[in-house]
Amino acid sequence: MPAADSAELRDFMAFLDASPTPYHAARSVRDRLAQAGFTPFAEADAWRVTPGTCGFVQRGGSLLAFVAGSAAPAEAGFIVLGAHTDSPNLRLKPSPELSHAGYRQAAVEIYGGVLFTTWLDRDLGLAGRVALAGGRHELVRLEGTPFRIPNLAIHLNRDVNKEGLVVNPQHHLAPVWGLESSEARTLSDLVVAALGATPSSGAGAADIVGFDLCFFDGQGASVGGAAAELISSGRLDNLGSCHPIVSALLEARAPGPATRVIALHDHEEVGSQSAAGARSPLLDSVLDRLAFGYERAQADALHRAVARSLFVSADMAHAVHPNYADKHDKLHRPLLGGGPVVKVNASQSYATDAVAQGAFVEACRAEGVSPQFFASRNDQPCGSTIGPITAARLGMRSLDIGNPMLAMHSCRETAGSADGAVMQRVLRRMLLEPPLRDPAA
Repeated sequence: MPAADSAELRDFMAFLDASPTPYHAARSVRDRLAQAGFTPFAEADAWRVTPGTCGFVQRGGSLLAFVAGSAAPAEAGFIVLGAHTDSPNLRLKPSPELSHAGYRQAAVEIYGGVLFTTWLDRDLGLAGRVALAGGRHELVRLEGTPFRIPNLAIHLNRDVNKEGLVVNPQHHLAPVWGLESSEARTLSDLVVAALGATPSSGAGAADIVGFDLCFFDGQGASVGGAAAELISSGRLDNLGSCHPIVSALLEARAPGPATRVIALHDHEEVGSQSAAGARSPLLDSVLDRLAFGYERAQADALHRAVARSLFVSADMAHAVHPNYADKHDKLHRPLLGGGPVVKVNASQSYATDAVAQGAFVEACRAEGVSPQFFASRNDQPCGSTIGPITAARLGMRSLDIGNPMLAMHSCRETAGSADGAVMQRVLRRMLLEPPLRDPAA
């Protein structure tokens, strides 16, 4: 178990705190890759890829990176690690200024499967992307945590502990950020102030032509548990997978035969149906360029490469909850700190099949790790990931894995503090030793 001040854990916590939105997460990853010598590629440019080329491409909150193999993908295939950068949250509506009963509030929209009650009584920040006149855009993060959604006092809701709190997302989730009688600042003024810390310092409210702004829990990542075995933070789903994926790629950048790719997509929490999501042609186009970037590539290069490839969808998994253990199938109860989880669903809500599962189990064994398994109760609906989406789009063998966690989709989630480092080791092993030996299996 890592100490609370271990370098690995500190790096993970710094990544979480620096990534309050998908756009910031993509920038955090981009900065790490650039520092390691990866080259930025623009989608509008012609690409020149040779064995050993290390590059990345970003589209909004999505980022893909690669280390080109020493052999052509048609001969050695791809090993692709996928995750998503977005998390359920509250987002600012286009016309956000609200006033009610003497308070200043913000109009919000629900993004993804938000666990409403967990956003109450928290110090909330606001960050994201701002579009400016002339085609510019900047990432911003407002100073401090000026927003809060106060709970209703129990004296005014006497039966709440018996009947539960029902939160109407239209009426009960508008954050308070001041009093109508206070200084006449607007939300635009706060955003303009945040622009002062960007290259667009000096831009005014009239320069703002659009924004994608997300509320987030202002409390940073923290370690808990008697032996520092727990970590709590917002956005563990799914930055808790992005971090070990990126770290594994950086550790496995020495070229091998297979081409190594990571695909961190935005918009998974809302179905991936976007220009940057897993249903878009973003990953397809990158793999296509890599397959045909080698000399003497033939017309079927991508098809041959896909047949030799494996896609690993890493998304967080449901750990058994001690107070609700009956929500799990009794034979499939992953524990925090118990090892990476293979997620299986016969109806293909997860993409895992026996061959892909075997590749991951072998990688775990090579690292001295025992994997866990998750399958839903037969009377409990199963969630899904980018795994089945990518498998269906590309026809690539895929599997779904993840680290166990509690309170998934809460404003603040909990996981095992050592689990990310273990996952990183296993994924690094898969990158260094591509696991599919028989593409026809």
